[in-house]
Amino acid sequence: MLWLSPVKWAFSVLQGVFYGWKIVAALFVIMAFSSGLGFYNHSILLQALASDSQFSVEQASFAVSVFFIVSGLAGLLMAPLLDRIDIRWIMISGTLLAALGLQRMGSVQTVLELYLVYMLFGFGFSATSLLPTTTLLARWFVVHRARALSIASTGLSVGGILITPASAVLIQEVGLAQASYWLAGLYLIGVIPISIWILRPSPASMQLMPDGANWTGNQPATDGVGFQAAIRDLFFWGLNLTYIFVMVAQVGGISHQYGLIAERLPVHIAPVAIAIMPAFSIFGRLAGGFVLQYFPTLMFTLSMMLVQAIALLVLALSYQIIWIFAALAVLGIAVGNLLMLQPLIVAERYGTRDYSRLFSWANLFTVVGVAIGPGLLGWLYSLSSSYELPYLLAAGSGFIAIGLYLGSLYLGKTRLALRAD
Repeated sequence: MLWLSPVKWAFSVLQGVFYGWKIVAALFVIMAFSSGLGFYNHSILLQALASDSQFSVEQASFAVSVFFIVSGLAGLLMAPLLDRIDIRWIMISGTLLAALGLQRMGSVQTVLELYLVYMLFGFGFSATSLLPTTTLLARWFVVHRARALSIASTGLSVGGILITPASAVLIQEVGLAQASYWLAGLYLIGVIPISIWILRPSPASMQLMPDGANWTGNQPATDGVGFQAAIRDLFFWGLNLTYIFVMVAQVGGISHQYGLIAERLPVHIAPVAIAIMPAFSIFGRLAGGFVLQYFPTLMFTLSMMLVQAIALLVLALSYQIIWIFAALAVLGIAVGNLLMLQPLIVAERYGTRDYSRLFSWANLFTVVGVAIGPGLLGWLYSLSSSYELPYLLAAGSGFIAIGLYLGSLYLGKTRLALRAD
């Protein structure tokens, strides 16, 4: 297939380097397709479902919340399997389910069918998103974990920039009923071949060590503490609670940025403004991966939370182009890093021994914030007919997250030492 030519060329460049970097490149591609057709595509699908008046905006919006909640709960079921089954088969199974959900979306007739299809879509999406990808990267990298995660997760933003707009054009041209088949096929082609070709469950499966260290002939020991010991650490729950408010602020702000731009800027400026945040999120994530080699992860996370809260506050109160552009750029930098930092903190603090189970819980808390943010800001907009109040709430949620995080850091310093089970 012609589309594989640039992909094959890109991987040929990696010949002779540590195989883990091929894993990173493969996950970059996988996350681009899963986020472009899943996470970032919801606003496009929502508009298409509501445009023919078959479903109301409220019904379609609730279906998106169902998607995120199911994807979070699915992670709890998936986590034990990641330690026992080759991750390729988990990703392939999830891709088949997600593609089936996408394909059926074009033919739903009732609200019940809509929610069942979104449940299927969310369950499949969870197998190609952050939980399996960060689990795999945590196994392959220790020293360069932050850099690997920053590069691979940049695929999230690239998917939103390249694949989601293509989905919007396709749906606009041929309608959702026909486009759903093409989108499902794109999901399959974007994930399954590269999963089979490149992904491997661990360095040991190829007689390698993490980060490319010399193979000793022995299975590398899995570092860290057990699940039961980790969940007794109050920092773990404090971090997860913090991320609910981080995501309410972040995803709420992202989902309504177009509305805020349309409210306050000339129409011809909107296409430029809407591209600022994703562009700077890519820059921020890549820069963050290098900064984290020299700066403590916990303090860098705190700085990104502060940057996000301030940017949202500026957006709430600004009506001039220069301030809105600046705030969108700064928010993009924070967005690019905060989603990456949560799995990195979990891996650094608790190791890889039970990482998949621990991050499945962390991801569930994150999904709660993701599901709440857009609807809450939308409800406030309907009350006030302005985006000032919604973005003030988003900023407030960001500052609440900072307070919770500082409390978690204090508890983390005063906790009893973690013990392996």
